[in-house]
Amino acid sequence: MTDAVHIAEQARQMIAAGALFHARGWVPATGGNFSARLDAERVLITASGNHKGELAEGDFLIAGLDGKPLEAGRKASYETLLHMQIYRRQGDAGAVLHTHSTANTVLSRRFEQIVLSNYELLKVLPGAPDPRSNIVIPVFANDQDIARLSATVDAHMLRVAETPAYLIAGHGLYAWGASVAQARHRVEAIEFMLECHLRDLSL
Repeated sequence: MTDAVHIAEQARQMIAAGALFHARGWVPATGGNFSARLDAERVLITASGNHKGELAEGDFLIAGLDGKPLEAGRKASYETLLHMQIYRRQGDAGAVLHTHSTANTVLSRRFEQIVLSNYELLKVLPGAPDPRSNIVIPVFANDQDIARLSATVDAHMLRVAETPAYLIAGHGLYAWGASVAQARHRVEAIEFMLECHLRDLSL
């Protein structure tokens, strides 16, 4: 597969994920951002300011692992460094997807962590945990200093290597996988469980 074909295929998969997520209300307006690793040094990531439900191939740019665009005149997403932190810390990460659903936003504003248990869909998460186990999704305080926020997340992952995904308070979910498809499946599973968790709290 040529580099151009590989880039186009990764973009196509993220475009499809964006359409699906928007249809489910998880990436309103220009919220969210997506990326896929191209090789050891490069990542394809959504450019700043694009609606994730209406993406086209031109709405992506290539950046290095330092988060800087490799194409002159392009502007990366504000949260690019959070993606790069995951690629550096999670060695098998091939894609990172970030969503802004109602459930993840409301829950992350109220709790310092979300504990998920007794959901069959837990098997979709890294390590395929037993559904009876307690899986902790950490919540980090929102910080407009993305470099500092990235360092906070990294310090947590260094302590808790099995972190399956995370939330930023009032801001959204970050999940990853070895491929765009696997990352999408994990987002879908987590968003479903968070929606169930939110509804349980309202009963």
